[in-house]
Amino acid sequence: MENKSTLVIDELFARKSVRAYEEQEIEPEKKRLILEAACQAPSAGNQQLYTIIDVTDQGLKDRLAVTCDNQPFIAKAPLVLIFCADAQKWFDAYQFCGLNPRKPGAGDILLAVEDAAIAAQNAVAAAHSLRIGSCYIGDILENCEQHRKLLSLPEYVIPAVMLVFGYPTSQQKDRKKPERAPMEFIVHENQYCRMDEEQLKSMLGHSVKGGTYEEWLDAFCRRKYMSDFSREMSRSVKAYLEEFL
Repeated sequence: MENKSTLVIDELFARKSVRAYEEQEIEPEKKRLILEAACQAPSAGNQQLYTIIDVTDQGLKDRLAVTCDNQPFIAKAPLVLIFCADAQKWFDAYQFCGLNPRKPGAGDILLAVEDAAIAAQNAVAAAHSLRIGSCYIGDILENCEQHRKLLSLPEYVIPAVMLVFGYPTSQQKDRKKPERAPMEFIVHENQYCRMDEEQLKSMLGHSVKGGTYEEWLDAFCRRKYMSDFSREMSRSVKAYLEEFL
């Protein structure tokens, strides 16, 4: 029998983002397995500081496809899950028990974001093991105020991670996974080592497919880091977190 640990490693190396899906629903039992796997994730103090919103309403999917930087494939995904960082439920539980807890702060929210992200990755790994593709949608943090209202989120809950799932098309199956940076640039021993210009160029150079490194980096900066959606994401999250500072 093949070693199970080897199978897990192989799955992690093979997994890639999938943005196009077959017109095939995800079976209820497989959906439940994905959700149960998410809920088995490691969690700070076993608090499970997250709530998962299963988006089944097509109108809401259509809306999210627009508000999350106009990505139509979101609306076509058979399964859409939003992992919310949730500092509300424990705060409510303390109050219902007659305690006098402090109000959640920025640290509580960020800890809940960690919990939500870990649970989301469990869902991704579980889905991949079932041959179901997935894609992270970081844009759920964009238009934060609008999304909180759209999802009826209370004060101490923020939409941290969105995932879409579906059976990949043959084109998506055959598409090569993007190459990751060499590990020596990612793993630092004992302390952070700030890289110089040549080291950064060596780390990022694998992404350059045509033209010069400088041309590629300039285009990437304009397309991602300096984009309107990136600026809006920073603004909306900053505005939300400032309430807790």
